[in-house]
Amino acid sequence: MKFINDLYDLYKDQLVGDEEDAVALVLYTLQDHSREDLLSLIHEMSDDEVYQMVGQFLINQLKDKMAKEGLGQHRPSSRDRKNIH
Repeated sequence: MKFINDLYDLYKDQLVGDEEDAVALVLYTLQDHSREDLLSLIHEMSDDEVYQMVGQFLINQLKDKMAKEGLGQHRPSSRDRKNIH
C-alpha cells in the first residue's frame, strides 16, 4: 500500500522495529487525518487489503468483547462453589 510505503520511507531511520513503533507511528499519523482522508485511503486499497483491514478490525473487536465477558478464563460455576470447603 502506497501510504504505508511512504510512511515507512519517511520514518525508517527512526524505527526500532518492534510493535510499539508501528502502533505509535500509525496512531500519531492518524490523529492528523479526517474521516474523509481515511476513506480516501480505503478507496486506494485493493479489495484484498480492504478485506484484511476489516477482518483484522472485526477480529480485534470480537477478542475485546470476549475478554470483557470473561470468555476463555475459568469462572467458577455455582456447582464449583458448592464443592469449596
